[in-house]
Amino acid sequence: MMDSAKLLDDVDFAKTLLETGNLTNADIVLTLRNLLRMKYYPVAIKFFYSNDELEQFKKSAKYKTATHPFTLCHYVAASRQRGDILLSNSDKTGCTNAKFVLGWKGLDEGEIKSHLKYTKDRAQAERFVATKKRMPEGLLAYATAPLHKAPYEPDVIHGMSDVLQAYHLGNDWCAAFDTHPFEMTMTMNSSVCQGVVACYVTQKPNITPMCSSSYTAGKTEQGEINWIWPGKHLGPTVKWMLERTVRDGGVSLSRTGETYPGFNICKLCPFLTFTKPKEE
Repeated sequence: MMDSAKLLDDVDFAKTLLETGNLTNADIVLTLRNLLRMKYYPVAIKFFYSNDELEQFKKSAKYKTATHPFTLCHYVAASRQRGDILLSNSDKTGCTNAKFVLGWKGLDEGEIKSHLKYTKDRAQAERFVATKKRMPEGLLAYATAPLHKAPYEPDVIHGMSDVLQAYHLGNDWCAAFDTHPFEMTMTMNSSVCQGVVACYVTQKPNITPMCSSSYTAGKTEQGEINWIWPGKHLGPTVKWMLERTVRDGGVSLSRTGETYPGFNICKLCPFLTFTKPKEE
């Protein structure tokens, strides 16, 4: 029988999950929702280069396909918000910026023109687009799914959160992987698609803002920021999060021992304190 009181005690919750040994994807999702208070499902993304692997997915997974070509970030949004398992190929991906970084189209005049609004001139636009990471040739399709439902090992995990939640996650990655500083990169006109591709190619995590117009296009809900992790990196990151929660008494880095990530009552006002009553 589920012990709700244990789930609501952050230290007991962390101890219980650590005692299980290897964290499952469901454990990871529950930790992010329970400790960092993340609202949305992390999205597991899989890139298919093998026909056999793709056919096996089609036979075994309960997935959906798009009725019209959509952007990659719309696929991610549907998995994040509604919990769908989705499959797309070049024909079902409607964004030319995504097709470029996925390796499904070349650097053409249209791609350059779509960046002119950001740059000083055409030459700069062409040069900037050419700096983007691209998937290796031969990509057949990609799938998106909520991490805990994914019927595959994810190549990349995409999440969306507020800035402070992402900050906690970035710090925990640094500690878990003994690497510092955490390097954040941003590209013009391709936050999710280029972010996911760059993470796959470099095997480095990233925290990056959304593209312009993402809010009005329905791809962000409240102006959140992207965090994008290599598939094998999120487990160790979350494991360390649990370990330091046990050590410090809470998940917050702003004030250790606090259960909420970012205790922020009047800028940590020193007058807003509470103590146990003195014994009479």
